[in-house]
Amino acid sequence: MSYGAFIKIERKISDRDYYCRYGITNELFPIHIAAEHEALFSESLPEGTNPNACPFLRKNCNEAGFTCTVYPTRPHVCRDFHCYHMIIHNPEGAVCGRVSGRFDLKTTDENLIKLWKENVESIPRHDFTAWMQAVITVLSAHGYRGEPVE
Repeated sequence: MSYGAFIKIERKISDRDYYCRYGITNELFPIHIAAEHEALFSESLPEGTNPNACPFLRKNCNEAGFTCTVYPTRPHVCRDFHCYHMIIHNPEGAVCGRVSGRFDLKTTDENLIKLWKENVESIPRHDFTAWMQAVITVLSAHGYRGEPVE
C-alpha cells in the first residue's frame, strides 16, 4: 500500500507494458500487466485511494482486498516482501485466515482461533520451514488448508 512512494512509472511502452523505477536503488525495470487484470488496471482509481499505493495495485471489484495487476513480473522489492506468510482456507475452501508478521493469526473464525491457541502457538518458531510444515499438518488434520505465500 505504500510502495507507490518508491515505484514510479517512468515510461509507457504499450497498454500493458511499462518501464518503472525503484526510487531507493534507482533500478529501472520492465513491468507487464497480466492479461487477466488488464480491465481492472485500466479502470481509474477509486476516490480515496491511498496516494502512496503502488500504481499497479487495484481494489478488487467484487470482493475484499487488493490485486497486484503485475504479480508475475513484479519487481524484486515486491518479491522480497511478504505481507502474509500463509493464507488459510476453511473446510469449505474459503479464505478464513492469514498469518503475518511474527506468526500472527488474523481471522474471525472462532474454531480456527481455538485451534491456533491449542495446537499451533506452542510449535517452535526457530526454523521457519519446519514451523510452516508443522502448521500445515495441524491445519490439515482439522479440515483447514494452509497455503504458504511465496
